[in-house]
Amino acid sequence: MDGKNSPYTYADAGVSIAAGNALVKAIGPLVKATARPGADSELGGFGGFFDPKAAGYNDPLLVAANDGVGTKLKLAIDHDRHDSVGIDLVAMCVNDLIVQGAEPLFFLDYFATGKLENGIAERVVAGIAEGCKQAGCALIGGETAEMPGMYAPGDYDLAGFCVGAVERGEQVTGERVAPGHVLLGLASSGVHSNGYSLVRRLAEDKGWQLDAPAPFDAALTLIEALIEPTRIYVASLLPLVRDGLIDALAHITGGGLLENIPRVLPEGAHARVDAGLWAQPELMAFLQAEGGIEPEEMARTFNCGIGMVLAVEPAQVEIVRTRLEDAGEIVLAVGEIVSGTRGCTVRGGGGVWSASEAWEVTHSG
Repeated sequence: MDGKNSPYTYADAGVSIAAGNALVKAIGPLVKATARPGADSELGGFGGFFDPKAAGYNDPLLVAANDGVGTKLKLAIDHDRHDSVGIDLVAMCVNDLIVQGAEPLFFLDYFATGKLENGIAERVVAGIAEGCKQAGCALIGGETAEMPGMYAPGDYDLAGFCVGAVERGEQVTGERVAPGHVLLGLASSGVHSNGYSLVRRLAEDKGWQLDAPAPFDAALTLIEALIEPTRIYVASLLPLVRDGLIDALAHITGGGLLENIPRVLPEGAHARVDAGLWAQPELMAFLQAEGGIEPEEMARTFNCGIGMVLAVEPAQVEIVRTRLEDAGEIVLAVGEIVSGTRGCTVRGGGGVWSASEAWEVTHSG
């Protein structure tokens, strides 16, 4: 039979139904390992069920968040580092839920690629499952899309969707924050998942050897330092949130310290952040030096070593610090709340973040 008159199949168009079915079978045990009260984490249906009453809620408000990993994925793809970007995906969503006082309940992912490659999707989903376990939420479903022609060979994209719950009246709104509140920071695990377009531009322009030892830590390669997954803060923060010890939380993502803290402040509250209160991480100092980046730009681009900021009443600072350190967090003083226009000022003296003289930058929220 002439080839052009042969029956067409989906495989001829570049989509393998068998590969998709094999992936679902392969990730089944990973998904099942994330089961929690309220979800059985079985795959295969058209949707995933979750029972809030089985999770212990009486009158819950549902809180939803979605996010991606951004161009950090390109580093993962180019350097065969697919195992931890799934943790980043979960972290970016669940950290956005905990700042509102919500416990992450269930997660769904979207994985899109031009062609399913053996093992890569499984490695990504294994990271997603690990992130869900760290956050205490169930991976109850997702979508794998094989779309020939949409992506360059080897490329893929990720999106994550998470729903959490908080009992009505117990949500964290920031409305109690007032002048005199202390700002504490929880140390980040690296760049997290923002600012990678600049990181990748620096790597290209400066000719970094990413598989060589990091200039600031010979125990790591530079790619290991850059690909370190976003820290998930849910397990350490949730008990304190439920005990009413934290009045506001800000997840430090795109926009850095400067633009994220004002998002959780009421009118009349201004965050004053003193960059000299904590040591600049060596990775951040490296990025700043390599790019000749001004301190003001650092404050609005990177987390600068702080992944989460807490607003706490002075009387609660020590108990909050002790409980978080007992939970494994590094707790840092970062500033205070003062009277003024809702917003944030980040400042430092001469020598702080390589500045030759005192500096400050302000963002009004």
